[in-house]
Amino acid sequence: MRLSADLVEFQDRLGHKFRQPALLLRAVTHASISSATRPDNQRLEFLGDRVLGLVMAEALLGADLQATEGQLAPRFNALVRKETCAEVARDIGLGDVLKLGRSEMMSGGRRKEALLGDAMEAVIAAVHQDAGFEAARGLVLRLWGSRIGTVAPDARDAKTSLQEWAQARGMAPPHYTLTGRDGPDHQPHFKVEVRLDNGAVETASAGSKRAAEQAAAGALLARMETPND
Repeated sequence: MRLSADLVEFQDRLGHKFRQPALLLRAVTHASISSATRPDNQRLEFLGDRVLGLVMAEALLGADLQATEGQLAPRFNALVRKETCAEVARDIGLGDVLKLGRSEMMSGGRRKEALLGDAMEAVIAAVHQDAGFEAARGLVLRLWGSRIGTVAPDARDAKTSLQEWAQARGMAPPHYTLTGRDGPDHQPHFKVEVRLDNGAVETASAGSKRAAEQAAAGALLARMETPND
């Protein structure tokens, strides 16, 4: 099969020329437009998640020979989470070539973090299926680039850190509440509140519920760890 012009350009940005172009087409096809003759990227996403995980685990082991499992795990999670996959997807313009149903396009699907992250994993799997593990490994290391070497030594996300802070003090896990949502479907804005047993509360807003929760958790943790004057 012949790829469309936009997918040919994407191949160039990706740095991998597919011997089986149908794999690339499948990797960028969302379930909202799939059919019996046009499979979506969900199975590839499943495989790509595992390929990415193995590549990152190997890379982190090689980058820090003294790190313990407890130190490596949060760094690993920071590099393979959906937000990071979505960042990489934006770097290579993956959203521009996604094949989406009309409703998903109208709701801003090309910019949705979860959708971009899933598609990035599917593209990794497509390269793996097209040319093998070493090709997929090379792709991941190149696209993630400096993120691997600069991931924070303690890369726990804010929600995890806040939960550990609370548990260490005998508190229940933080409670998150969605307190507002506005903006058009293609560019929503979420407001989230996080509250602790001791009555401490913070709110934050972001373009996704997950990002708003992280921002609120980070703000509350910073306040809890700041010594009182």
